[in-house]
Amino acid sequence: MKRILIAALMFGTAALPAPAGAQSTINQTIAGTRLDISATGEVMRVPDVAIISAGVVTKSATAGAAMQEAASRMQRVRAALKAAGVADRDIQTSNISLNPDYRYVNNEPPVITGYQASNQVSVRFREIAKAGRILDALVKEGANQINGPTLVVDKPESALDEARGKAVAAGRARAELYARSMGLRVVRVVSVSESGGYAPPPPMPMVMRAQMAEAADTKIDAGEQKLQVNLSMTFELQ
Repeated sequence: MKRILIAALMFGTAALPAPAGAQSTINQTIAGTRLDISATGEVMRVPDVAIISAGVVTKSATAGAAMQEAASRMQRVRAALKAAGVADRDIQTSNISLNPDYRYVNNEPPVITGYQASNQVSVRFREIAKAGRILDALVKEGANQINGPTLVVDKPESALDEARGKAVAAGRARAELYARSMGLRVVRVVSVSESGGYAPPPPMPMVMRAQMAEAADTKIDAGEQKLQVNLSMTFELQ
């Protein structure tokens, strides 16, 4: 009866959640010993894009007045972004909302006392070093709600290819190690499947409001980010 050995190899931490990547699966009859390996390849890159949500929240006695004020202040915010060199393609409306404010009194139906409107855009900063100064300018122009940033690698394909190469090498090296320890040799790779890949990390917990306009200049540090690929590899040993 043929022997089956299943081994797991994980380098580094668990992979960031992401849809399964490209897969190549080959179903073949294995005459010798089957060895299943899980291998991880990872590389580090400096993020080159920051994504931040910026907007305004307004309150007024009527719904129309709240929406109009939010729209007016948002025009100034958009103008400030464009004046700072942010392209139209990097500004996208992310949320427009209107909600009533209520006053609650015991044993009485709630009474609407006014309305709160919110108008927000998602902004991509392709020069992270300038993002903090632009955010400070937005606050001065009326933005009173800023969340983020999410720092991402804009074009991760080449980095992921490097990670794939590392994962293949790691899987092959471990297969050779297992084979030598049993007095066998690696005959061939039977199948390879990929999972993981690149998923941007969740946004940093940052909320800026209007009263921060006079504080020290905002600074965003890019740091480094891990890009990771997981492979499941099956080898035949003899």
